[in-house]
Amino acid sequence: MRVLALDTTTRAGSVALVDAGRVIDQRSGDGARTHALRLPGEITALADANGVSLSSVDLYAVATGPGSFTGLRIGIATIQGFAFVHGRQIVGVPVLDALAHAASETLPVGSLIAAWMDARRQDVFASLYRVGDGPACSRERLIDVDGPTVASPTATLARWASLSVGMPRLFVGDGAVLYASAIAREVAGASALPSPLLAGTIGRLAVARASEAMDPAAIRPLYVRRTDVEIARDEKLRETTIKSADT
Repeated sequence: MRVLALDTTTRAGSVALVDAGRVIDQRSGDGARTHALRLPGEITALADANGVSLSSVDLYAVATGPGSFTGLRIGIATIQGFAFVHGRQIVGVPVLDALAHAASETLPVGSLIAAWMDARRQDVFASLYRVGDGPACSRERLIDVDGPTVASPTATLARWASLSVGMPRLFVGDGAVLYASAIAREVAGASALPSPLLAGTIGRLAVARASEAMDPAAIRPLYVRRTDVEIARDEKLRETTIKSADT
């Protein structure tokens, strides 16, 4: 099975070609340019460099979030466009799952692993997993313990401490690196790893989850946090309601 996978949850993101469960080529995006300017060019460049026709792709995969609202929308729309044109389905992969899978391959069964992404506003998108005995990138490899959520690093760690399952010793993602000092204060001996390129892992996860593939129109972003537009709308409505009550 040939899979083309895209991650636009971060500014640079990545694109990958996976064949028979193996990453053939994986490339970082150009973080100096917006996704709108780079896509679909980076996808076609990857395909051309590997002598692959996009019509020969069996399945498309895309990171569904959380992450940059604009990046998510552009990434999903781009993959939907290719899938519509070539009559293919899409597997949507939560990016926190991909982070944890990418970092879990050398961990022993039973280990806890935390995926943290920078959510801005001094918050992190976070999920907590326990490593199972399944093969790499299988559903059985990681067991969900908590998440996905968005909160401050301190609140996230406090919530996990209350779960009575122990604390992870491995944190992965740009949020883990950004808030490494907060992690070190609360979790002795914990390590914070930067986020690797994720499109390859997303493609491998898509192979394992091929039975969950959807028609292009069915793919939806995983925002976790409400959008700024929604927050501004509700605040405006609240102010209008208060003014009406005072008159």
